[in-house]
Amino acid sequence: MRKLLDILKPPAGWIIPVSVVVSVIAGIAIYLFYVSRAASYLSDKPEACVNCHIMAPQYATWSHSSHREEAHCNDCHVPHNNQLNKYYFKAKDGMRHATIFTMRAEPQVIMILEAGQRVVKQNCIRCHEKVITDNRMASLNPGFSMMREDRQCWDCHREVPHGRVNSLSSVPYARVPLLKSPVPEWMIRDKGVGNKGPGTRDKGQGTGDKGLGTRDR
Repeated sequence: MRKLLDILKPPAGWIIPVSVVVSVIAGIAIYLFYVSRAASYLSDKPEACVNCHIMAPQYATWSHSSHREEAHCNDCHVPHNNQLNKYYFKAKDGMRHATIFTMRAEPQVIMILEAGQRVVKQNCIRCHEKVITDNRMASLNPGFSMMREDRQCWDCHREVPHGRVNSLSSVPYARVPLLKSPVPEWMIRDKGVGNKGPGTRDKGQGTGDKGLGTRDR
């Protein structure tokens, strides 16, 4: 360990410049972690998914579906065979989403990738195993076993849970949790303006304890 520290330690004349550079990089990394609300992605709260505003249609359609009462985003969209694979998949998918969104390269219509489809299907089976293995269903429908093996679940259940319309403009007035401002309160001089989140407006959208954007009629 001491040898490793000796290797990493800069020459005497470079200690201060290197320390400054490392401090700046560390500060930027901490700020990015904070402003992107990265810690929220370690939770299972659906609200974490709308940190990226392009997921508003998906959140709105889920919140109006029957799955809202039983399942959240991670129940369907990440593996549950073990914790390591769960967080590895979340990190990999999250980095891809963050990169696409940062580069403003998101498509108008968001389509789930093949890897995500496999995960969703596995979770459908995990939750509905008793239904798809029920012999009574097979007796009522001769093609039940074949359809169960040869099709994706959503080939038949097309409205579950996000509906058929999934473009960024499909639900322009979606009621989703509004993001809070990442600026600390002590940095805000005008309290009357600063307390509003970046997703709010002076008129037409409500803030406060409700947590949902609304529009006055």
